[in-house]
Amino acid sequence: MQAETLTGGFADAPHDAAHAFRAIMEAMARPGTIHRIAGAQPPAPLSVAAGAVLLTLCDPETALHLAGSADTGAVRDWVTFHCGAPLAGRGQAAFALGAWPALLPLGDYAIGTPEYPDRSATLIVEVPVLEASGARLTGPGIATEAALSLPETAAFQANARAFPLGLDFIFTCGDRLAALPRSTRIG
Repeated sequence: MQAETLTGGFADAPHDAAHAFRAIMEAMARPGTIHRIAGAQPPAPLSVAAGAVLLTLCDPETALHLAGSADTGAVRDWVTFHCGAPLAGRGQAAFALGAWPALLPLGDYAIGTPEYPDRSATLIVEVPVLEASGARLTGPGIATEAALSLPETAAFQANARAFPLGLDFIFTCGDRLAALPRSTRIG
C-alpha cells in the first residue's frame, strides 16, 4: 500500500466532516451558490472539494463509480481506505465522480422510481471553472434566480423535466463546490 493511500483524509474527522456536510447541504438547499470546502487532500487528479465530498458522503453502504481520469489505482485505493465505498458500474452506483464528458451518457445512471425517487444517483462533476455566472437557475431554494457555470444546459433541462425522478449534481473545482438538485429549472 502506498503512503498517499493512507494520507489525505480529514485531520479532525468529526469536525471536518461536519463542516463539509454543512457546505454540501447548503449548496443543495441553495442551488447556484458556491461554497468553500476543505480538509481533504486526495490523490491527483481529484480536487480538494471532490475528496471532501467523498469523505463526507461515501461509506461502505454507498456504491461509487469512478469515471474517466478519476478512475486510477491511487484514487481507488484512497477511496477504499478512507471511505470503504464499494466501486461499481454506472447503473449500480449511488455516486459517480468524474469530469463531465466521462460521466456521459446520463441515461446509464439510476434516476429512482415513482415509488422511490430517492433511489437515484448523485453525480460529482469535476469542472475546470466554477462561477456564479452562465445558466439561469430558478426553483426551490432560489429567491428569484441564480446563475451557475454549467458544462452544458440541455442535459440539465431534460433532467429537471423528469422531476421527481432524476439525478442530483455536485460540481467541484479546487476547494469550491456548488450543487444542482433535480428540482432546479435551467433557463
